[in-house]
Amino acid sequence: MPPRSKRGEGQWALGYREPLNKNEENKKNDDGLNVGRRIVDIYSKGGFDSIDPADLRGRMRWYGLYTQRKPGIEGGKTGILEDEELDDKYFMMRVRIDGGQLSVAQLRTLADISNTYARGTADITDRQNIQYHWIAVEDVPAIWDALEAVGLDTMEACGDTPRVIIGCPLAGVAEDEIIDATPQVHDVHQRYIGTKEFSNLPRKWKSAFSGCTSHCTVHEINDVALVGVVNDQGEAGYQVFVGGGLSTNPMFAKHLGVFVKPEQAHEVWKGCISIFRDYGYRRLRHRARIKFLMADWGPAKFREILEKEYLGFSLPDGPAPAAPVGRRDHVGIRPQKDGNYYVGFAPKVGRVNGDILHKIADIAERYGSDRLRTTAEQKMVVLDIPLEKTEAIADELEAIDLQVRPSEFRRQTMACTGIEYCKLAIVETKARAADMIDELEKRLPTFDQPLTININGCPNSCARVQVADIGFKGQLVVDENGDQVEGFQIHLGGQVGASFGKKVRGLKTTSKDLTDYVERVVLKFEEQRTEGETFAQWVARADDADVQ
Repeated sequence: MPPRSKRGEGQWALGYREPLNKNEENKKNDDGLNVGRRIVDIYSKGGFDSIDPADLRGRMRWYGLYTQRKPGIEGGKTGILEDEELDDKYFMMRVRIDGGQLSVAQLRTLADISNTYARGTADITDRQNIQYHWIAVEDVPAIWDALEAVGLDTMEACGDTPRVIIGCPLAGVAEDEIIDATPQVHDVHQRYIGTKEFSNLPRKWKSAFSGCTSHCTVHEINDVALVGVVNDQGEAGYQVFVGGGLSTNPMFAKHLGVFVKPEQAHEVWKGCISIFRDYGYRRLRHRARIKFLMADWGPAKFREILEKEYLGFSLPDGPAPAAPVGRRDHVGIRPQKDGNYYVGFAPKVGRVNGDILHKIADIAERYGSDRLRTTAEQKMVVLDIPLEKTEAIADELEAIDLQVRPSEFRRQTMACTGIEYCKLAIVETKARAADMIDELEKRLPTFDQPLTININGCPNSCARVQVADIGFKGQLVVDENGDQVEGFQIHLGGQVGASFGKKVRGLKTTSKDLTDYVERVVLKFEEQRTEGETFAQWVARADDADVQ
């Protein structure tokens, strides 16, 4: 093994403070949070061409703003063209919705922003955010004012920061909830988000807090997650998971074996993110995630450093959480613990628009609800509906194509932004996935087995391709005529927290043949499956020829 560089891994705690790459130099030159003032005072008045390049492709992310892809640039140019050639003069904007919690007034504001400033665009992301496109820098101050008026913002929605804290959409109402994590989500947000203590991390930091028995926050693939457990004394608290993440080096988080009382949660979260800030690898951008530090240290050392250097006290041992109960998406009509019901529904691959958001707000208000939730599966939930009104609200939602009882294909297909707007993407995703859903519903109308289909436009796995039953990773492939076309590498049999999807040698599909492939492999699964066997279990024993 070659000797380790004298520069180490760029860890601050070990004395490596000199910037080791362009990103680190940019952050050292000026804190990303400082760009907010320049956006308001300079860039919104001078327009796109007045933006300093270091802010444009760096610090503006600290306020949820990325330049979007210029229309018409094919996937083969991704990674070849310079940023300024890929950049459109418009932005994607991400609104952070911690815990996925919205009021009717907040949803109406999000709808108004979509229609007024974003050409009607709005997507529900798999981290419970709302994402816009076509945002002009001139309009950003007005958008921020509108969001601030209803208690929302875009601060640290992107960038090397503590991003949105995801939480169970049923927090506080679920019948079988272990603990309501809402106070802890709010506590961490109020104490630490937007502070310069954590505005310069090695890379992004994804957090989750949940007491949900379904484990809907997918704690296994977050940088840090506090998961509801009950200790031997019957007290409800949290187990801590650290080091999960996907992209090109997928790893599941490891639990620290501790028990955290609710009032300690913010200190433990702070300790974990501080370790990342101080010991995280900054030298190489592709290793600048906590999962690589956890892989090198292991959970025992991580716990020791957390307790001795950051908390100043020892945490008691604690149990691992129980296995997830049922589906993780909260779609359908189910009882709350207060006697009311929640109604979860499925927009197609998370894509909505300003008009649809207004209609959702109208429907919720008409049925007496002021609590709506986004989910980590690109879905939405309306809380607090009386039993006798559940069918009526379901009918109204389904009348605008928001299915409360969706097909398996509608229910469990996710897609990232794709080449339509994303500068990293190689292929189209959202429209391709929506067309696939429609076609599979026609071809396989009786299929009723749980099946996750995740479609991603590049290797970064924003849509979690490695933990889907069928995961499609965008790339260019060669078709039957020898031409290079949009297509996908296929991952099969992934399960969150259990296994990453396997890649069968040479198994790819063109975008055009995507639906045919899914139909073929689903029919083979139905033909061969045994009673109670899941798709992932079948894949594990199937011959390679059966999944072609």
